Amino acid sequence: MFESNVFYIMIKRIYTIAVLAFLAVNTFAQTKVTKSAVTFKIKNLGFNVGGTFTGFNADIKFTPANLATSTIEASVAANTVNTDSEGRDNHLKSDDYFDVAKYPKITVKSVSFKHKSGNNYTGSFNVTIKDKTKLIEIPFTYVESGSTATFKGDFQVLRTDFGIGSKNIILSNEANVSIEAEISK
Repeated sequence: MFESNVFYIMIKRIYTIAVLAFLAVNTFAQTKVTKSAVTFKIKNLGFNVGGTFTGFNADIKFTPANLATSTIEASVAANTVNTDSEGRDNHLKSDDYFDVAKYPKITVKSVSFKHKSGNNYTGSFNVTIKDKTKLIEIPFTYVESGSTATFKGDFQVLRTDFGIGSKNIILSNEANVSIEAEISK
């Protein structure tokens, strides 16, 4: 009888460990970014100038049912800035703007999330550009479809908060940024 109790306790512990491992893997599983786009717009001489960044990497552990433990960390390679003008792109890569030799990445790291309604959320993110970090509220949508999920967010940064370019009347201080990422779950 003693042996059967020990056997029962061992089976129960193994079952409990297996269930906890399953939940941990499925709740906090690493996700793979399958598509991404990072774009920006800024007014220059009163005209909108747009561009993109590539080299998007992310570690996304987002669970709508458990926002308190969800995290998002993402970055883009600063030297991938592209405005379809080689001269302008080279100037943006210089120490006047992004200083890509010294600061190769632009990063965002979540601090907290709030559910607004439906697929709408707001995240508080530490945005770091050129070793300057600012807390920015980023509204975004999160939509699951089969084995993928899509994040879409738009926000504004003040370039002078990050030491990007000098103060001038030609270039707007406000840059609008859009991020879209599709992940496999």
